[in-house]
Amino acid sequence: MEYSVVINKTEYGYDAHCPALQGCHSQGDTLEEAIENIKDAIQTYLKMIAEETKDATVYQVEVSF
Repeated sequence: MEYSVVINKTEYGYDAHCPALQGCHSQGDTLEEAIENIKDAIQTYLKMIAEETKDATVYQVEVSF
């Protein structure tokens, strides 16, 4: 599965986040490290969501604006 990530260079290194997964952020000293770290953050995020919803009733709703 592929997710879009946004990576910004800062004075401290690189900041990365995945807009599709609210609150999924990471960082790295280099671009390569930031990419590896956001991959790990996405995997951890998805595992956490799977665990939280395993016994829950999940609904899908349509939102229009």
